[in-house]
Amino acid sequence: MGSAPRISFPGALLLALAFACSGVASARDAAEQPVAAVDELPPGQEVSDTVIELAGWVVASKDSQGYPFAIIDKAAAQILVFGGDGRLRGAAPGLFGSAVGDHTAPGIAGLALREIPGRDRTTPAGRFVGGFGPSIDAGRVLWVDYDAAVSIHPTATGVPAERRPERLASPTPDDNRISHGCINVSPAFYGQVMEPTFERGGVFYILPDTASLEETFPEFMQSRAGGGKSP
Repeated sequence: MGSAPRISFPGALLLALAFACSGVASARDAAEQPVAAVDELPPGQEVSDTVIELAGWVVASKDSQGYPFAIIDKAAAQILVFGGDGRLRGAAPGLFGSAVGDHTAPGIAGLALREIPGRDRTTPAGRFVGGFGPSIDAGRVLWVDYDAAVSIHPTATGVPAERRPERLASPTPDDNRISHGCINVSPAFYGQVMEPTFERGGVFYILPDTASLEETFPEFMQSRAGGGKSP
């Protein structure tokens, strides 16, 4: 993951996505259309080729079945949001589980936050179908995996010592591991991008920390090995 080649955001991302999605959009169309995506990534921060290729595969293979989707790169502390048409809606930094790992501990959804062992405060990797719904202690949230109690919600300032807004605003991903497993984004990004895009639900692709891409996204990797052609 950490050694993946990286390219600049956002223009190259849009063009690479267009090339990857032959039959869905052309590179010329993408170049001519105005870029209206919300960009909250720190200046100069880049997006990995893996993220770009995965986004192209999702659209070309129709893996999200026309629903909006997000690709979440824990290593880079980034979340990229796409509409059901495959167009980029926004990109922003995020906060993730304090523990490095991709598993979900059995029974974790039934524990209070203070009861979750440090080793199990992970943001799981994989493909998840989620949507908005109520929570016990945070009101209405965007559930990524309800059974594992993993959601996306705005950064809170309830524990000043955690410095979550400052971590989110820092120029590197080095300090973005602080949550109990949920994903935090800025209140502005949540309101401008997450809420309108996922009002009727969507699909979430979370890249792994330690697991391989082959076991996390086997169909994507099979397509990648075959030259990027969708089945």
